[in-house]
Amino acid sequence: MKKKKQWRSFAFFVLPGFLGISGFMLLPFLDVIRRSFTAAATGRFVGGDNYARVFENQAFWLAVKNTARFTAVCLPLLLLLGLFCAMLLSDFAQAQFWKSVFLLPMAMPSVTVAMIWKMVFSKGGFLNRFLGASIDYMGTGASFWVLVFSYVWKNLGYTVVLWLAGICSVPKDTTEAARVDGAGWVRVWIFVRLPQLKGVFYTITVLSFLNTFKSFREAYLVAGSYPQEKMYLLSHLFNNWFAALELDKMSAAAVCLALVLLIFVLLFFALFQRGEEA
Repeated sequence: MKKKKQWRSFAFFVLPGFLGISGFMLLPFLDVIRRSFTAAATGRFVGGDNYARVFENQAFWLAVKNTARFTAVCLPLLLLLGLFCAMLLSDFAQAQFWKSVFLLPMAMPSVTVAMIWKMVFSKGGFLNRFLGASIDYMGTGASFWVLVFSYVWKNLGYTVVLWLAGICSVPKDTTEAARVDGAGWVRVWIFVRLPQLKGVFYTITVLSFLNTFKSFREAYLVAGSYPQEKMYLLSHLFNNWFAALELDKMSAAAVCLALVLLIFVLLFFALFQRGEEA
């Protein structure tokens, strides 16, 4: 009888969320999988033709290369910078105030952010006036680093807050005991606090990895649908295919992207579990 009540309670809390996820995510994605094997205009089954067209598309491989490079640069940069800022803020008495300051970029509208980047990085912008140069940052290979800077600037706040939440959850008794034993600030962090932040590290890494595939709005508002090739990401490709109603290619590419993301998350989870057991 007790188990039945537990299962009822479990179903009561889980079922509404599961129905919502199924209705708004799982079922639409199943329809995307179906569309990836059919022609957009006629709905006729075409097998793997859509996938072949995607893999033969040069714009697709350009977007994949840029997105992979963007993720490889931004992910470690965001994790390390966020951890460093959180380490410094954890020793401040007014950490709450600084958390609010770090979260301000996330509260700013994307249009406002895009206007700021135009004012700073355009050929006649503030940065060129300060340096006495005349460089079109958004029209050269430097546009990639502008995109990296904007992503880190906008997402650093929530990363710092997550790291701080993990740091604050570390029992103070362990750190105080280490200090009593003669451990300095560096040793306390390396041998006491960081090993207890593995769970937070996993969460932040997965969230940040997924967010790198969503850095589209600012780049789109600054440079349009076809920006300089170094900042042409998968988000631009999907947007352009959607505008051209090439839903068959877009569906096939979306399935491939979903598989890559799933494989990464599962592999990282397996490595995390192995590290926990070790």
